[in-house]
Amino acid sequence: MRTTLNIERVAGQGDGLARGPDGAVFVPLTLPGEVVEAEVAEDRGEVVELIVASAARVAPPCPHFGDCGGCALQHWAAAPYLDWKRGQVVHALAREGLEVEVSPTAATPAGTRRRVALHARRRMDGTVALGFKARRSWRLVELGTCVIADPRIVRALPALAEVAAAMFEHPKSAPSLHVTVTDSGLDVDVTGVERRTGGGLSGDARARAIAAATAADLARLSLAGEVLFMRRPPVVSFGPARVVLPPGGFLQASPQAEAIMVAEVVAAARGARKIVDLFCGAGTFTFPLAEIAPVLAADAGAEAIAALNAGRRSAPRLKPVTAHARDLFRRPLSPFDLKGCDVAVLDPPRAGAVEQVRQLADARTIERVAYVSCNPVTFARDAAVLVAAGLRLERVLPVDQFLWSGHVELVATFRR
Repeated sequence: MRTTLNIERVAGQGDGLARGPDGAVFVPLTLPGEVVEAEVAEDRGEVVELIVASAARVAPPCPHFGDCGGCALQHWAAAPYLDWKRGQVVHALAREGLEVEVSPTAATPAGTRRRVALHARRRMDGTVALGFKARRSWRLVELGTCVIADPRIVRALPALAEVAAAMFEHPKSAPSLHVTVTDSGLDVDVTGVERRTGGGLSGDARARAIAAATAADLARLSLAGEVLFMRRPPVVSFGPARVVLPPGGFLQASPQAEAIMVAEVVAAARGARKIVDLFCGAGTFTFPLAEIAPVLAADAGAEAIAALNAGRRSAPRLKPVTAHARDLFRRPLSPFDLKGCDVAVLDPPRAGAVEQVRQLADARTIERVAYVSCNPVTFARDAAVLVAAGLRLERVLPVDQFLWSGHVELVATFRR
């Protein structure tokens, strides 16, 4: 059905929201105040004609925008776009009855995403294309450039396609290259490769992959965590420590955003006697915190904890760090485990950490909490638990780590 729609606001995932004849309609690539003619099916609309454009509409910097599903909001001017991200945090807090002054969104520049997942598809002529999925589709948008990615990834696209070409030995393989920029070069972990009846890739396929990785000067190439080739250990710096990332290991997407969040967390922990770092990964916050006080660190990822423990040896002048592999969803640290800790830092996944937060709320020695979140909704739920237990929510800083997407990160500080 074709109809005229007035776009009222931008919804949480970046689509414009309008009221259609049968209820709410989500219209991608539109902005508040715009009037569009759209083809509507159920609750989705596709723009046929832009009748009235927003004054905040700008020319998107990427030639793939609109087709590529990687970015949703390149067409929005910076100021209203960043205000909208702040508004997502304000709205989530208000739903939980929490009032606090939310700071303006901290921006990060284009060309700084150091971690991307590239999909590979074989062309009819046998060569390989790399790119991102199209909007709401499995179709591949082949990348000639990417304005959000670190230029080192963009320059490596042809060489990475050669690496991917060796991964199509099985007809059902659909490789994805998880590419990370490290201090020592690109680290690539490949998933989506079907295994042959007799095991993994054949010797010939491995040899081709290793030759392509050598030609691309990759630091390391791994297949679903299994190292195939390593010219140099893929090292990242966390504060004064240098850590070798485990294959496929988690790393904040933008070093600029990471620096903003680390500064907030360190400021919240200053003067601590002992710090607990929960969901610590390989030590993003652990090592900067260990410049302040001894740190107890925990994370479910055994490989990340092993990397953190190995990284301790690169910074011997830090305060003591004790790190354990522990599932904090099933076995959160209790007030007994937290004895002696007066500052808690946590950086959970999108699901939040309500069980661990309840334990923190009951731990009377915890005087301050710094909470890093990639989901304002689950953060607000967890924050309400802390506030109900007598901690005051003092500061919330949104961070635009995932540029031009609907996602917003934040760092919040609490004081008992």
